[in-house]
Amino acid sequence: MPTTGKKILIFSLAYFPVEGGAEIAVKEITNRISNAEFDLITLRFNKIHSVQEKIGNVNVFRLDSSKTLFPFKAFLFASKLHKKYKYDLIWAIMANWAGLAAMFFKYRFPKVPYLLTLQEGDSLDFIKRKVRFIWPIFRKIFTKADLIQAISNFLGNFAKSVGYKGRIEIVPNGVDVEKFAESAFPAHGQASGNSREKPIRLITTSRLVKKNAVGDIIETLKYLPENVSLKILGTGPLEIDCKLQIENWKLEGRVEMLGHVDYNDIPRHLHQSDIFIRPSVSEGFGSSFIEAMAADLPVIATNVGGIPDFLKDYETGLFCEVNNPKSIAEKIIEYIHNPELVSRVVKNARAMVEKKYDWNLVAKQMNAIFDKLDA
Repeated sequence: MPTTGKKILIFSLAYFPVEGGAEIAVKEITNRISNAEFDLITLRFNKIHSVQEKIGNVNVFRLDSSKTLFPFKAFLFASKLHKKYKYDLIWAIMANWAGLAAMFFKYRFPKVPYLLTLQEGDSLDFIKRKVRFIWPIFRKIFTKADLIQAISNFLGNFAKSVGYKGRIEIVPNGVDVEKFAESAFPAHGQASGNSREKPIRLITTSRLVKKNAVGDIIETLKYLPENVSLKILGTGPLEIDCKLQIENWKLEGRVEMLGHVDYNDIPRHLHQSDIFIRPSVSEGFGSSFIEAMAADLPVIATNVGGIPDFLKDYETGLFCEVNNPKSIAEKIIEYIHNPELVSRVVKNARAMVEKKYDWNLVAKQMNAIFDKLDA
C-alpha cells in the first residue's frame, strides 16, 4: 500500500511485553499496514520496560502511573504529542482506562476522529457492576466515539446497550494461519480411537481466571479414562487453586501445567495435542479457539458471548454446557468415538478460519475503517 503519512495515536492500557488477545491484535494489524504511522501510549507495568521504544510498526510510549491515574496522565501526554504530530485519528483499545483517556482527548480535540475497539472478555454484568459508580462517565467512552469496531456481534450489541447510536463495524481478531498450519509441524494424532488404549491429549490455552473455567476441565478428567491427559498453558490468580485441585484428586500424572508459554511456542503445543477445550463462562471473542482451529484441532467450547460467531455445533466444533464438567467429558468421548465427526469439524473450521480470520484480511478491514475516519 502506498504511504500517505496518516498518523494514528493508540491508547492501550497494556502492550508488549505485557500481552493478551487485544495486544496481539494491535501488533498483528499495525505490522500489516504500511500507509500509516502509529504511536501508542500505555502503562509502564515494570521498571525494566523501556519508557519509549519501537515495536514492529508502533512507537510505544510507557507512562509511570497507577491504573486510576493513567487516563489523566495519558490524556495530558497525548495532548503534547498531538501539538507536535497532529494526529489524523485516535484509536482506543477497549472501554477501560485507555478508553477513558481517549474520551478526554476527544473532548479536548473534537475534530480528531475517535475509534473505539471493543475486545472485552468479561461478562457484561460484571463490567456494569464494576463501573456502576461512574456509569455516566463510562457511557461517554462509547457515545463520544465516531465509530466502534467490535470483535464480535456480542460486543457490538453491548455498545448498543450502553447507549451508542453510531456506526458499528464487526471486525474479529485473527490468526496467522501459516504460523499455526499443520504443514509446519509433525502431524498430531487424531482425537479418535480406542478410548482405553490410545493416549488422548487435551489442551487449553487460558488465563487462569474464573471466566475461563479451567478448573472445570481438570474436574472433567474424573469422568474420563486414564489415558486422557490435559496440558494447561497460562498463568493467573487461580494457579494455586488449580494445583490444589489436581493434588486433591490425585491427577498429577495426567495434568501438566506449563505456566506462561511464549506466543511463538503455542503452535507446537497445539500440534502435540488432540482436542482443544475452553469452557468459558464469558467470552468477548476467543482468539485461542481460532488458533486451535487453524492448527487442525477439534474444539469444545460453551455457547456464550462471541463464540457463536465462529463455532457452529457439529459443524466447526462442539458446544458443552457452562460449569458442567460431565458435559465436557461427554463431548470429549463423542470426539474419541466418532472419527468422521472429528474429520468434518476440523475441515470446516480450518476452511472458515482461512476465509474469515486470517490477519491479512483483518488488517485490510481495519485499514478501510481508518480511511473512512480520516476521509
